[in-house]
Amino acid sequence: MTSRTPNLEGIEVTAAIPAEQAHILSPEALAFIAELQRAYDGRRIELLQRRQDRQNELDAGVMPQFPIATAQVRSATWQVSPAPADLDDRRVEITGPVERKMMINALNSGACVFMADMEDALSPGWSNVITGQQNLYDAVRRELSLETSERSYTLNDETATLVVRPRGWHLVERHVLVDGHPVSASLFDAGLYLFHNARQMLERDSGPCRGPYLYLPKLEGRYEARLWNDVFIHAQDRLGVPRGTVRATVLVETILAAFEMDEILYELREHAAGLNAGRWDYIFSLIKRFRSRPEMVLPDRAQVSMAVPFMRAYTQLLVRTCHRRGAHAIGGMSAFIPNRREPEVTERALARVREDKERESGDGFDGTWVAHPDLVPVAMAIFDRVLGERPNQKHRLRDDVEVTAGQLLDVGIDGGQITQTGVRTNISVALRYLTSWLAGNGAAALDDLMEDAATAEISRSQLWQWIHHGSALAEGGTMSSEVYRTIRAELAASLEDGTGRLTEAAAVLDKLVLAHDFPEFLTLVAYGHLD
Repeated sequence: MTSRTPNLEGIEVTAAIPAEQAHILSPEALAFIAELQRAYDGRRIELLQRRQDRQNELDAGVMPQFPIATAQVRSATWQVSPAPADLDDRRVEITGPVERKMMINALNSGACVFMADMEDALSPGWSNVITGQQNLYDAVRRELSLETSERSYTLNDETATLVVRPRGWHLVERHVLVDGHPVSASLFDAGLYLFHNARQMLERDSGPCRGPYLYLPKLEGRYEARLWNDVFIHAQDRLGVPRGTVRATVLVETILAAFEMDEILYELREHAAGLNAGRWDYIFSLIKRFRSRPEMVLPDRAQVSMAVPFMRAYTQLLVRTCHRRGAHAIGGMSAFIPNRREPEVTERALARVREDKERESGDGFDGTWVAHPDLVPVAMAIFDRVLGERPNQKHRLRDDVEVTAGQLLDVGIDGGQITQTGVRTNISVALRYLTSWLAGNGAAALDDLMEDAATAEISRSQLWQWIHHGSALAEGGTMSSEVYRTIRAELAASLEDGTGRLTEAAAVLDKLVLAHDFPEFLTLVAYGHLD
């Protein structure tokens, strides 16, 4: 790392930092974050405006296509850099927030990879964000432990490879100002993680991983991938680690990114590790981007399975693209949480998990996501049968797959309906999740599912969409703001509020669902309500 006296001019931290965590925001770390912010935040803001410009085009009826300007990238022969040894076998990945106990259990779960989530599974209050960075710092140094009244938690000798998901380009960290402006949350999360851990990882002989690996959320195209790549080059040069040390897996969780998978990998090719089928955010993105088009209205969330046309096209194209470029294709989340008190419920749910993972492994995915340690052996057994001793199945090029723009946009679902049950489920999930999020918990166990911001986004966006279009209900009548208000009030009155945030959560949900203009992200609306 280049030695220099940190220049803190123009940098302000507006929240208290516990003394034991002061090193996380040391003068040197803050100076590094400010350096990234000044170099790249202008481009970030331009790309957010580009998102709005593309939304305006969609609203005007211009449907997405595979970009003509990059046809040569898609037709050319090239591959991403080979995967590092500790990121080559990814058959089962477990995800969870950067909370100490959950991190220890996930790293010890027997999964190949643990994605430590600072985005959809984290409520980004200041304490959660800084404590999360401390937990990552300790995990890299194998000092992550926890003492409770019940037991002691420590890391096993063998642990999952650690991969970190920072917050997306659309978010800011309001507690750190650079030249009077809130710092990009992406640059803050990724920058602090790299600053404290990149060299430490390279210099260790063992540990959760041998290099800093990231998951990149919410990208909408090649220019956003290019920005991340430039940040990686800058950070590696500044920190004195070889280029290509950072490896990033991109979550393809927006409909527009599906049209630029090749291009995203190409922009990141020195740093690319693969693509992930971020299924829940992908459904949310489709609703959001085509919100003004009545022919694109989706039925109940429960009916939008991985087998419907647009989801099949998206996932098969992802596998084909990744394997053609020598990259990993990682499947989607199984959010089910086993309930040991109700074995029949658990077994029915496990049957659906097995079906999902058998489809993914059969399609050629190299690995998959689960949300609970008890699901690791279930998913592992399925991928073991397909992979055997091989670390992945990148040899399956899937040349039989040809996906058109029309197939990516085919939202036809046989028998699809909007039901009273679907409406009530969406209101219940969104209301309870927002209550949990405002209380500081971004990964909420609801109805035997691990719900995060992505599933709450589907719920509230469907409600907005159905109201906006006056969608017909299967039982008769149409969806309206009056129907929403009646059910929301009934559900709010029936819920126990152990957090004291239910009334506030209901007000936030009303803003999201009843707004005239569609709010881009619930986290943007709700962030100002966090303590």
